[in-house]
Amino acid sequence: MHIAFATAEALPYSKTGGLGDVSGALPHALAELGHNVTVFTPYYRCAKRIDPKAPKIADGSVPVGGEIVPWTLHQSTIVKGPAKFYLIGHDGYFDREGLYTGPRGEYPDAINRFLFFSRACLAAAQTLGQPVDAWSCHDWQTALIPVYLRLAFFNHPFHSKAGTLFTIHNVSYQGHFWHWDWPLLNLPWKHYNWKELEFYGKINLLKGGLVFSDYINTVSPTYAKQIQTPEYGYGLDGLLGERATDLFGVINGIDMKIWDPLRDPHLPAKYSSKDLAGKAKDKAALLERFKLPGDANTPVLGLVGRLIEQKGMDLIALALEEIARRNVRLVVLGTGDPKFHELLERLQKLFPDRIAVQFTFDEDLAHLIQAGSDIFLMPSRFEPCGLSQLYSLRYGTVPLVHATGGLVDTVTDVTPENLKAGTATGYSFSEYTHQALLACLDRALKTYREDKVTWKALQVRGMEQDWSWSRSAKAYAGILEKAVAKAAARAKTATT
Repeated sequence: MHIAFATAEALPYSKTGGLGDVSGALPHALAELGHNVTVFTPYYRCAKRIDPKAPKIADGSVPVGGEIVPWTLHQSTIVKGPAKFYLIGHDGYFDREGLYTGPRGEYPDAINRFLFFSRACLAAAQTLGQPVDAWSCHDWQTALIPVYLRLAFFNHPFHSKAGTLFTIHNVSYQGHFWHWDWPLLNLPWKHYNWKELEFYGKINLLKGGLVFSDYINTVSPTYAKQIQTPEYGYGLDGLLGERATDLFGVINGIDMKIWDPLRDPHLPAKYSSKDLAGKAKDKAALLERFKLPGDANTPVLGLVGRLIEQKGMDLIALALEEIARRNVRLVVLGTGDPKFHELLERLQKLFPDRIAVQFTFDEDLAHLIQAGSDIFLMPSRFEPCGLSQLYSLRYGTVPLVHATGGLVDTVTDVTPENLKAGTATGYSFSEYTHQALLACLDRALKTYREDKVTWKALQVRGMEQDWSWSRSAKAYAGILEKAVAKAAARAKTATT
């Protein structure tokens, strides 16, 4: 099966969140199953810094409204995995410092940039010459690919038999644009209606992907159920409910070669589930890095990620002073809402020997926090899948999570029943309040301080679980094969 993978982010070239991780690893896992995988991603300014000599192998042009816009296709020189990576170039759209935003916020030509990217992906695939069996499209930035395949290329000799799988990584990001942008899409106005791409008087690109793709996926089974409800569906719950039989939830994986405490080059000491001695040395190194006092018995809490409400920072804000008073050490790495920056800075000054914060992203430090912490905090308000809790499980750092989305599917709460069954891997709380967070933390601290045998069992069990991409890739391949079959049946019907 030839799979074309279209994504606005892909490591090692670009990343703002989990999409970059997924798109950098999943294509290789699919290729390792024997599929031919071609990845298309923008040739951003940051990508040019990483791969400045990526050779141009093709060029062409696509319509964006009344304008004919040129594209270039560059082949990666640095990705060595089994999947082939290609970069779509256009300096006017992609040679910018930020991927989606500049100093004044979101780029005003966002719809132009990504409808161009979607059309250029289709054109580039045709230029490369091998017909695509299935397109794997991700988030609103590539949602127009299923739309164009069904509405503009339904009888095209190259494109007409391609199936589509559209994956939602976060349904709250939908690609809303005012209706006067419609002519940019070069589609008849009749498709601007409430059943297709219209959404409360605006264009909704994500909705288009949901309507016109053969199958829909999101990044965990629980999130697949949640987005069919008003609380989590962001206005698309009805449509998702209508397509429930075509909706899947495949949990993300992690790169087990990069996230491996036995071989991690970012760590001062290596360790495994068979020998945890190195983890204590990494803990000491983490405390030293942040100039925090403490010893092997001092519980260290780690938090890495975006400092925004979705990630539970509103709960952290309410609970933070109480957390500090529990004689723990809290280390935080990330950037986000300025109000949370200010709060963390204030409490760091109030508790300089218990709270330490770094407002940036540092890959070395992210790995050291995962390895050196005892408990990883992830109290997200909602979480489609989450990767950080998978990293923490891999590193023997017990996760503490809000029971939502993919966190439900990946962290099994420490209860008497789950301990007896040998399935418990972490701590979770259901009610989204800071009191519930604190009560859950107290449960974890009690075990940490009073029952070292159970604590070590939790660590080892988490480290020995398989959250590799090979597991997830098999599920993706199965859905993509279903999409190919559906597209073939549709094409056969169209010719009879």
